Amino acid sequence: MPDVHIDLGPRSYDIRIGPGLLAQPAVLEAAVPARDVLVVTNATVAPLYLETLQRGLAGKRLGSVILPDGEQFKTLETAARVLDAMVAQRLNRDACAVALGGGVIGDLTGFAAACYQRGIDFVQVPTTLLAQVDSSVGGKTGVNHPGGKNLIGAFHQPRAVIADLATLRTLPPRELRAGLAEVAKYGLLADAEFLDWIEQHAHDLLNLDTDALAQAVRRSCEIKARIVAADEREHDQRALLNLGHTFGHAIENALGYGEWLHGEAVAVGMLLAADLSCRIGWLDRADVERVRALLTRLGLPVAAPPIGVARALDLMAMDKKVLAGRIRLVLLRRLGEAVVSGDYPADALQATLGAHFGGRNA
Repeated sequence: MPDVHIDLGPRSYDIRIGPGLLAQPAVLEAAVPARDVLVVTNATVAPLYLETLQRGLAGKRLGSVILPDGEQFKTLETAARVLDAMVAQRLNRDACAVALGGGVIGDLTGFAAACYQRGIDFVQVPTTLLAQVDSSVGGKTGVNHPGGKNLIGAFHQPRAVIADLATLRTLPPRELRAGLAEVAKYGLLADAEFLDWIEQHAHDLLNLDTDALAQAVRRSCEIKARIVAADEREHDQRALLNLGHTFGHAIENALGYGEWLHGEAVAVGMLLAADLSCRIGWLDRADVERVRALLTRLGLPVAAPPIGVARALDLMAMDKKVLAGRIRLVLLRRLGEAVVSGDYPADALQATLGAHFGGRNA
């Protein structure tokens, strides 16, 4: 399968997509030419794939650090453990960190790599669908803070991404479904034909059909590659990739990180975005129900937790898209076309929040 290329000038790189890539030393050697390598993984993924990765990197000066698994560990304290391991291994600026795991491991590893000696190479080896289609691509790295998700971080592009589709076969079904939320996101925000395809192949995706997964990962990465290449540091259109995330991050924060998976929160967030888009006249109610039906077919939640309007607004006010105190949201002009806008009636947002999160103005 041809690579997907991220065109960022001197920071350009390829995303390799296919089954069995971790068992191909030539693939790993091309992605990780450094002599000194630190592999960062977690206690769930390490028993499954760490040994295979180490065999593929044989001959290098290898170290590893195994972190606890879960969004609740995506913190500065955990990032410090990775930095401590880099120091203990006496890595220099020509070393490389390899993130073997899902989005938490990728974000932590990239953030530590961005900080260590003001920046060393890192390679993403995502083992979850969500990471393969979204978080491993584009160079956003960081950790959470009690005040908000991903508030502390850096833009630091990987030198390569290796998306081995075979790793998805050990993914818990709930994690697979959470990844499919991000796949659906790409169709909703940028490609109506892809949205049609996802609806037609939902059963295949849930049943881990290799061809369907390959198409979903590849098309998702192509859409993200185009947007990232045009707006690497999210000054403009890259914010479109946050469809559903402002609402979703409020859910994650309110409930405590790890209670809901990121993709689950994004799924509900996309439904809220569609609801608000309908209330301001951009979508028909039938479009909103189509979004709801697709998310339901993918096994994702469509009912938001009752965190209340005031709490939701308070958490959304810490979103990174807020400008001059105005909450900007990614909304849908139509299915397949998203925009970033702060120009919506306040009462429409209140109505959406009330209808889904509970409280007045439902």
